Amino acid sequence: MLKLSRPLLLLLSALTYILGASIPAYLGKPLNALAFWLGFAGALLAQLSMSLLSEVFRPHNEPLIEGETPQQKETLRNNMLYISIAALTVNAFLSYLLYANHALVLASFLFLLASLVLVLAYSIPPIRLMDRGFGELTLAAHIAYIIPSIGFILQFRENHRLLVLIVVPLTALALAYFLILNFTAFEDDQKYRRATLLRQLTWERAVPLHHGLIAFAYICFGFAFIFGFSILWTSLLTLPFALLQIVLLRQIALGGKPNWKLLSVTALAVFGLTTYFITLNFWLR
Repeated sequence: MLKLSRPLLLLLSALTYILGASIPAYLGKPLNALAFWLGFAGALLAQLSMSLLSEVFRPHNEPLIEGETPQQKETLRNNMLYISIAALTVNAFLSYLLYANHALVLASFLFLLASLVLVLAYSIPPIRLMDRGFGELTLAAHIAYIIPSIGFILQFRENHRLLVLIVVPLTALALAYFLILNFTAFEDDQKYRRATLLRQLTWERAVPLHHGLIAFAYICFGFAFIFGFSILWTSLLTLPFALLQIVLLRQIALGGKPNWKLLSVTALAVFGLTTYFITLNFWLR
């Protein structure tokens, strides 16, 4: 199971949303402040619901907190469920406000709908993708693809190839990060028989997949130069960290002593700093 705190997930979601919303200004579209803030609040509420619902429907043999009593566990589940329902309800109202203020076009509606589908499919039985080996991919797609796309289309009102050249490699980096977290939690996941991406793939397949995701992401950023988007040069600033991430995991796979903390921080830095550097470059233009 991914060892991610809800504040960190919300922070990453906020960062990717701001990235998406910052691109239209570079393309000549003025910022629509109302659409920005309504979309921003909606994206964070969707991610919060995703995190909480995944805990609400966690198997009963897994503790929510250490040393909990059955009564404490039931109370905590109910509270998280109520908060999730409230967050989704408010999110629906925010979508209506976007529609009422003519900020919701078909493309943005489809991405908002996709966000809702991913939130529910990730967390809730009988689908519950996080228990089928697809949780990491779903989470990466929501944070690194869907959320920035919502931020972008609420401003630009249609899709654009520059957005695709950014969110596709970012999704690959996010998936590589979540895969790293699978490695760090492997013993616990084995104990509770969680169907994580790593356990579904096994170490032999997961390690080259991780390396391939990193390589794919930076190759995609390289293609941006071919299409004339040299503004994405800041994405290459994190390449040394990405190479370090590959080296650290390779050493562990070859039997070296693991430094999980360093590996996790490096993987987070690759995804987080890449997003931050690209965003900063758009805001400074």
